[in-house]
Amino acid sequence: MAATIEVKFFNSFLLKKTIKSSVPIWNGSTGVPEGVAGSNPVSATGNSQDNSYYVEEARIRGGYNNTNVSYGVRAYLVEDEPKSSIRFNSLIYSGIFNSRTGVNDTNVFSVGQDITKSVDPANGSIQKLYAEDTNLIVFQERKVSRALIDKDAIYSAEGGGSVTSSNLVIGQIIPYAGNFGISKNPESFAVYGYRKYFTDKNRNAVLRLSRDGMTEISNYGMVDYFRDELSTLDGVSSTGKALGAWDIYNKQYVLSLQDKSQVANSQTNAAVNNSKTISLNSITGIVPGLNVSGTGVKHNTAVVSVDVANSDIVVSKNQTISNNIDLTFTSYDTLSFDEAVLGWTSFFDYDPEQAFSLGSNYYSVKDGKLWQHYSTSVSRNNLYGVQYDSTVQFVFNPNPSTSKVFKTVNYEGSNGWEVTNFNAARSFELNDTANPVLSFDDGAYVDPTYGVTLRAGFDNKEGKYYANLVNSSPATTGEVVFGASMTGVKGYYSTVTIKSDSDNKSLPLELFAVSSDYVTSAY
Repeated sequence: MAATIEVKFFNSFLLKKTIKSSVPIWNGSTGVPEGVAGSNPVSATGNSQDNSYYVEEARIRGGYNNTNVSYGVRAYLVEDEPKSSIRFNSLIYSGIFNSRTGVNDTNVFSVGQDITKSVDPANGSIQKLYAEDTNLIVFQERKVSRALIDKDAIYSAEGGGSVTSSNLVIGQIIPYAGNFGISKNPESFAVYGYRKYFTDKNRNAVLRLSRDGMTEISNYGMVDYFRDELSTLDGVSSTGKALGAWDIYNKQYVLSLQDKSQVANSQTNAAVNNSKTISLNSITGIVPGLNVSGTGVKHNTAVVSVDVANSDIVVSKNQTISNNIDLTFTSYDTLSFDEAVLGWTSFFDYDPEQAFSLGSNYYSVKDGKLWQHYSTSVSRNNLYGVQYDSTVQFVFNPNPSTSKVFKTVNYEGSNGWEVTNFNAARSFELNDTANPVLSFDDGAYVDPTYGVTLRAGFDNKEGKYYANLVNSSPATTGEVVFGASMTGVKGYYSTVTIKSDSDNKSLPLELFAVSSDYVTSAY
């Protein structure tokens, strides 16, 4: 049944703002300013030019080359009873593009046809769609399903199934086993081959969807970490995101948890000098390790220490920031998962805005700039123009129930490693610590008496670097010998941090194994 719709005619034009020039130049529309009467050009605020606004015709390509269009009628339709609905759990498809005839119906949604398909609303909204072969993977907040395209599934009385062609564009929707979804973090999705990776914040899990179904890869040695970090992903600002990407260079899934801190609040009246100290009105919730961002703040600036009494923080870089500037304190973790070892292999010091692989290279975007990773034209560990150290943290835990004295530390690998932290846990309250161990080169000095070179840090013996541990702990109850007068550190286990020294941070270093010699503690 045909319908008659009244069509109104008028001359349709928009008032456009130009740059500060007497010559009208296309600069996009910033809205019609107040006080404009009719079509007369007026001066912009603070601009002495009389022609700061001009009339631009209402046409799709109007203003592209600033050509004039003849005056005439323009038609528009008025829908007296607009009806619209938002269906968060439904799919809709358009017409097709016919490459043979050139007819493009991709913008046509025929209301006379059944062109919608819905999923279970109990599983939340649809967050992401991914086309794979002849299937459409549907990611909801609490479920992942696949929709058959141009085919349907037929099941026998015994429960067996087969796929047959169908005139349906979107056929049967079949859910994957497992009560996992993508929550509201579609940015965590990454794909390589037939493997899809994503996060489920609601269940504190990182998942892989492959031919064998759904696998919770966060269980590979990192279940506690993701349980704690994903639960605080949004923070106070509710702008947290879990950015996922596939690193084609190293064949790894990279996941960056950003703005997951509970202290993503702004501080004002920051009295900042040229040093690293910043005075704030309040430092509630601010802890070392958080990133500092704001107008004029250098990139990759972090909180080093916090002085609660004076409301001061020390940052990692010298800063010059004016008063009454908003500062935001956030944190991030970027880490990678390797299928070859079925484990999370490393943390990284970069927090990308976007990341992706193109060809055989891996790229990320930061502050609107494109960065290529693993490039041989820059130094190792140089991320977004900042030079970082290579750091490895591990635990010595032989015979966990036995109290021990760790006497030495040694490693197999390249020259250039130093131990910055050696902490032995004696109890929940007491720790023994050792002095830092310098690298082979940094610890070298010449004996003034005999003129021979000695080592205050690592020494080399038969291709292996080793050093004695010198205690640096204060005296505790019952101790007669303590601190530098004592060799070794006492504890049930030790937490160790080893990193590249200042001369080798930009060079490739190898580390094959680290060990420690210990004896049973008489204590």
